[in-house]
Amino acid sequence: MKKILLIATAFSIAVGAPIMASASPSGDLKAFRAYFKKRFPDVNLSAYKDGIYAINKDRREAWLEFEDFAPPYEDGVEYGKKLFNKAFANGKTYASCFKNGGIGIRQDFPYFDAKKGDVVTLEGAINACRIKNGEKKLKWKKGKMAAISAYMGYTSRGKKVNVKIPNDPRAIAIYDEGKRQFYAKRGQLNFSCADCHVYGAGSMVRGNLLSPALGHVTHFPVWRKKWAKKTFAKKNKRGPTDGFGTLHRRYGGCNKQVRAKPFKAQKKEYKSLEYFHTYMSNGLVVNAPGLRQ
Repeated sequence: MKKILLIATAFSIAVGAPIMASASPSGDLKAFRAYFKKRFPDVNLSAYKDGIYAINKDRREAWLEFEDFAPPYEDGVEYGKKLFNKAFANGKTYASCFKNGGIGIRQDFPYFDAKKGDVVTLEGAINACRIKNGEKKLKWKKGKMAAISAYMGYTSRGKKVNVKIPNDPRAIAIYDEGKRQFYAKRGQLNFSCADCHVYGAGSMVRGNLLSPALGHVTHFPVWRKKWAKKTFAKKNKRGPTDGFGTLHRRYGGCNKQVRAKPFKAQKKEYKSLEYFHTYMSNGLVVNAPGLRQ
């Protein structure tokens, strides 16, 4: 743990926090990309959708073998497709709640809803659809929710992330809160998201390579080896959703790792963070669900 602290401190001192200086979302995005361009000059912008596999050749080769041979998330995507197309008690399906029948729309989430004055995440829209059709909410972080979201993400593969920050004071306020959440120190270790995934990106911690924040959200929901092993250890059997998790599940896990109390999934703290975090990956293509360490 001391090693993590030293890494974060060293990078914070070395580069400071220039990204915080910008006063507009577009300026933030430009500075964010420029930082990673300077940090990893040989990595093309489009490659950041692959996370750590964009910055480490050896790990990329091993990852591609899994992706090309038998991606462990395939069963989960198929299960999510069945759930997505299964009729509710009233005869309708999820397709009735989304434009284009819910196909190929992942890249537009989260978005600011002017009528609600709030940000709508994909998982939030999925549960809103269920309530509208007389069904109970799904749990936010894994299971059926992750499978449905993963399927919807899969139908958007190749489409570019296109999150918009309208010129509305309410939207700007949510974006700014998400930005604050991203750079705010928290927990007993006094870490921010940026300490690991901006300033410490590419560094090794406990045998794991810290991923760059640029491109983070493109592959969520994600299938993680760590989560799959944890679930298998409990049940001694595998299910189609084992290993899957939403972005807010990952946020909670990161907060725990720095010994901070996680916020609740889909509450304002993580929704605003997702809004900022996703905007920082605008222009990169969706490749959900991703396979990660």
